Amino acid sequence: MPKINGNEIRPGNVLEHNGGLWVVVKVNHVKPGKGGAFAQVEMKNLRDGRKLNERFRSEDRVERVRLEQKEQQFLYESDGMLHFMDMETYEQIALPADILGDRRPFLQDGMMVTVEYYGDEALNVTLPQKVVCEVAETEPVVKGQTAANSYKPAVLDNGVRITVPPFVGPGEKIVVNTETFEYVERA
Repeated sequence: MPKINGNEIRPGNVLEHNGGLWVVVKVNHVKPGKGGAFAQVEMKNLRDGRKLNERFRSEDRVERVRLEQKEQQFLYESDGMLHFMDMETYEQIALPADILGDRRPFLQDGMMVTVEYYGDEALNVTLPQKVVCEVAETEPVVKGQTAANSYKPAVLDNGVRITVPPFVGPGEKIVVNTETFEYVERA
């Protein structure tokens, strides 16, 4: 496995550290007046979700892990497990539903997702960045409230609450960003 210096750590990197696999969430490069520079790194454990803040000096060497990414299709959920299938080998895997956290409502039947593997172990699921959802309910536009920045609350057909522009009404299909939970455009 390739080793990188502490100052080369970037968000999104996966590191093997203290016997665990950690995804880098945030990196803050610090150059104190005295002593050497270091990177203050916020990490999340890929296996159990624990968070860790660690300080790496530029001369520290860390193992950078490359995860294999495979496109897989979501089949169904049962007993708190999400079932996916590799479209090339037709192998199926099951992962705990909480692996998606608050993005879970955006997972749709038949959706293609990216599953990240470390060897044979599936560690992470990434949804498409943009998903089409239907607006279930939203408030009617108040006359005179046409300012471009006056978004109104809406509830999507999957139960997620977001804000939408005033011209979007119930029953309309819209594109939603699954990372920021924001309205993108009409579908």
